[in-house]
Amino acid sequence: MKILLTGVTGYIGKRLLPALINEGHEVVCAVRDQQRFNIDQYAKYPVSVIEVDFLEADSMSNIPKDIDIAFYLIHSMMSSIGSFEELEGTCALNFKNRLSQTAVQQVIYLSGIVNEEQLSEHLRSRKNVEDILGTGNFKLTTLRAGIIVGSGSSSFEIIRDLVEKLPLMITPRWLDTRCQPIGIRNVIQFLTAVVAFEEAYDKSFDIGGPEILSYKEMLLQFAQSRGMKRYIFTVPVMTPKLSSYWLYFVTSTSYKLAVNLVNSMKIEVICRPNQLHKMLGVDLIPYQQAVSMAFDKIEQNEVLSSWTDALSGEVLEEGLSEYMNVPKFGCLNDVRKHPIDNRLDTIDKIFSIGGENGWYAYDFLWELRGTLDKVVGGVGLRRGRKNQNMIAAGETLDFWRVIFASREEGRLLLYAEMKLPGEAWLEFKINDQNLVQTATFRPRGLWGRMYWYSLLPMHHFIFGSMVQRIAKSKIQ
Repeated sequence: MKILLTGVTGYIGKRLLPALINEGHEVVCAVRDQQRFNIDQYAKYPVSVIEVDFLEADSMSNIPKDIDIAFYLIHSMMSSIGSFEELEGTCALNFKNRLSQTAVQQVIYLSGIVNEEQLSEHLRSRKNVEDILGTGNFKLTTLRAGIIVGSGSSSFEIIRDLVEKLPLMITPRWLDTRCQPIGIRNVIQFLTAVVAFEEAYDKSFDIGGPEILSYKEMLLQFAQSRGMKRYIFTVPVMTPKLSSYWLYFVTSTSYKLAVNLVNSMKIEVICRPNQLHKMLGVDLIPYQQAVSMAFDKIEQNEVLSSWTDALSGEVLEEGLSEYMNVPKFGCLNDVRKHPIDNRLDTIDKIFSIGGENGWYAYDFLWELRGTLDKVVGGVGLRRGRKNQNMIAAGETLDFWRVIFASREEGRLLLYAEMKLPGEAWLEFKINDQNLVQTATFRPRGLWGRMYWYSLLPMHHFIFGSMVQRIAKSKIQ
């Protein structure tokens, strides 16, 4: 079948695409920015890519008319606080109007569990999208999931941060809220199995694992699966705002996402009983097994996608191409050049920088800068990188966004997403037998220039040592 896949650069979409290919489907990937999608890795498969901005009705015409099935995996939870409901509604309406003009038979929508009368704004928005899609002249299948457990998922990484960093936790009362977590493998199995499954037409199903757990129980079982002893005490005095700050400072999440998560976590997300897993032959994975499977992927360096890949920020909203051409005028630069011993070794080091591998020079200063960024509301260093050896355009790398990455060209271009009085780029490029490392800063007013010049002494040591160690030393 010919399948339209939206949200392919997001956490679920990146994992669903290989599964659809393995099922023998032809897949049309709809992306907002083609530079974020590496079509070359699917050159041997029936995969094509189209550029579509679902907020712009005119761009919907790029969607082909001869598709059979469509997946709707678009959401805006991380884009802003309080505005995602309107954004999601607009995207869903434009999608529905265009799909109604095609030959599509079925639309499959991954939503959230919405069984309570009092819903958070996030879950209410998901229900609104379902209602909009339900008015199309196609069959709608809605799968509703709560907490998704998998390597790189926001829920998994937040729980991991809390458990690994805090032996003793004084936590908000909402940690007693119950939910029904589901492993990412089960989510992908459900999504692929309902394709053209007529018994699921015009129906919605809650999908979850075999256990109902409180968030507190999830933390303790996570710790147990990692061989850790943790103590958790809940208190009634922590307001939603304080809870959001608590999540933001302790974990790698953004403040915007923390606010939306806290508002959602106060509501129980438990599945309504159904037999869909039996109808489709899906064996539900227990929570601790899902955690173990996630760590297997992490330890094997095989994390396919991360929640940070879909983090909606200024760079992704405007498109990577807007930041590809590093400005020359009105900028301050630090350019370092050093001869390389071995091109392949140097490329390996460039494409392994950041995350657990560090920055090859004065890592404690990078960590200090990340901490200061967190204090002022930035992303900090905790996002890391999902794969320690490979990196692609659009992915996050600590407090940078990858704008361009090509091992063949020996070039990596990063754009800073930290809080700055200006804009910053960091580029590594191999020219002939030399590594050229360029830091570019476009200051915003007097404060921007003062910021740059105040850091010149540190730049001298950090950037000077970085270029030498990348060019000369091998990865240990």
